[in-house]
This record gives sequence, structure tokens and C-alpha cells, in this order.
Amino acid sequence: MTGEQKRTLALYYCQNVPASGEKERQDLEEKYRKSIRLFPLPCSGRLETVHLLLALEEFADMAYIITCPEGECRYSEGNKRAKKRVGRTRAIIAGIGLEEERIGIIIGSKDNQMSLSDYASIAMENALKLPSSPVHSRP
Repeated sequence: MTGEQKRTLALYYCQNVPASGEKERQDLEEKYRKSIRLFPLPCSGRLETVHLLLALEEFADMAYIITCPEGECRYSEGNKRAKKRVGRTRAIIAGIGLEEERIGIIIGSKDNQMSLSDYASIAMENALKLPSSPVHSRP
């Protein structure tokens, strides 16, 4: 990744995502270094709109949440709540002129289970499609 392509991704994820233990988290941090900040959650439903907004304000060019598959949440509705909060956050940032694609969600699949590393790769690819956040460019 060149300096021009450098982006910072805040990646929140449900700890029910396959291969999302401490070892896998450390491997991802070593692979992406300062380009990714990982936030494991006991349930994606614990994520609030303010978490996503603070990430965009303080350090991230993009924030993503990875949830367990629909119907598979151990707390019943956590992934549905996360999906609603992502929608709400997208509306807020679109209202202030940012691209709503800066907030993303990946809902796991029961049929095609992927690891945290696979999901992180997808999110990083999407992050590179957007320009750096104008929030962090200071005169």
C-alpha cells in the first residue's frame, strides 16, 4: 500500500464471527499495522451510532461492523440492531456531506462462513475505493 492509498479502517466485529479470537486479531494488526483498528464486541447489537461517529471523527476514514448471520445472533436481535444503527449513522454523515459508504456492514452468512481475516480484507478493499476522509485534513 502506498502512502497515497493509505486509509485507516475502524473494524468492529461480533465475537461470534469465525476465527475471530485474540490470535487472529493480533495477526490482522500485524498485517495491516496502523491501517486498521479492531474492536471486538460481545454482540454487534452493542455497537451504538456514537461509536461509529467517533471513529470517523477521531481517526478512521471508514468504519465497518461485521455481524453474525441473520437469525444466528445469540442475543436474538443484535445483528438487526447493528443494521439499523448503521443505517442511522449513514443518514447522519450524508447529512453533513460525507459519503455514506464510509460506514459499512457485513452480515455473515450461514452458508458461506468466512473468517475475520476474510471480512477484514473485504472492508479494506472498500476503504481503498474512497478518498481519504476530509474530516482529518486540517489546514
